[in-house]
Amino acid sequence: MDWDNLKFFLAWAETGSLSRASEKLRVDHSTVSRRIEMLEQDLGVRVVERLSRSYRLTAEGEQVRDRAKEIEARIADIAPFANTVDPLPNRVVRVNGPPALLSQFLAPRLLPLQGQHPGLRIELLGETRQISLSQGETDLALRMSRPVEKGVTARKLAVVAYGLYASRDYLTRCGGDAQDFLGFDYGLDHSPQQRWLKMLAGERGFTLRSNDLANLLTAARAGLGLAVLPSIMVRSAPELVSVPTQLPPLTRELWLLFHRDVGRTPAVRTVIDHITAIMTQAKAAFLGETPPGAAS
Repeated sequence: MDWDNLKFFLAWAETGSLSRASEKLRVDHSTVSRRIEMLEQDLGVRVVERLSRSYRLTAEGEQVRDRAKEIEARIADIAPFANTVDPLPNRVVRVNGPPALLSQFLAPRLLPLQGQHPGLRIELLGETRQISLSQGETDLALRMSRPVEKGVTARKLAVVAYGLYASRDYLTRCGGDAQDFLGFDYGLDHSPQQRWLKMLAGERGFTLRSNDLANLLTAARAGLGLAVLPSIMVRSAPELVSVPTQLPPLTRELWLLFHRDVGRTPAVRTVIDHITAIMTQAKAAFLGETPPGAAS
């Protein structure tokens, strides 16, 4: 049954004439008449008795009218009901990305969003391996390179500048003999910042290796040597200074990935929009503009 036909019938039943119903619905009266006939064909009963100069409801028509009014009332209740429903129902949104980026930068800026939406819970999954979006291991993924996964939406968030950093105390102590390089473990030898550091270290090797960027930051702050770090992380470490090199500057792209259907859900969309706003506000900092200091 075409529900629009029911709407035309109800407009006529409430106004009492074809002309008034046509004015209410902004159509001509012949359309109203034709729609009522179509409703009768759908139902297989007569709802209107056609007299020489007017129409009159049949007994069956009165019953259809009463039920149609109930349907209309229920439809009218939908909008107020929708306004009372929390647009972010209880939902866990999982965000995967580099551990140091999540813990050092994103967590303090993203997690307060939960206070604005009590039903929302955010899980930060800091892992060096790239867990799968297609297998549902995460809802959102932050990647430090252009994505290659098929079937996902990719949004470029920022360009991240890296540099060689060490503590002032370390540089004062070692002077021109600063050759203690702090790098990733062998499992991350493929990373651009590791290859960049190897070009600087040459045959000297590394004094310390770790699979966690936060550990390298801590080691550099403790005066253990030189580390390649994102400039934005160094902004909260005033004891670190930039060490000039002869190599071209190192930058990497930061991307946000998600499946299109997952990204349409209200909770995930809210987190996507908030992450995007956070990164947009920090674009200059990611590029390393106004760095905290430089070694002389």
